[in-house]
Amino acid sequence: MTSSRLLPLAAMEKILKQSGAERVSDKAKAALKSTVEELADQIAAKAVNLAKHAGRVTVKASDVKFAAKS
Repeated sequence: MTSSRLLPLAAMEKILKQSGAERVSDKAKAALKSTVEELADQIAAKAVNLAKHAGRVTVKASDVKFAAKS
């Protein structure tokens, strides 16, 4: 999966500013985007496996929450 597909850089800037940053570089936005998308891919894959293990084709919020904790 490519890093340009999901999350907009503007959202990354907003997150960083809400966390207290006064200014945010383009490289910082890109780094956060890449990291968040990588984590999201890992969590999604775990959640899908949990749903399959439970005999479901539907991924539930509980699958995602459990996958994020493990």
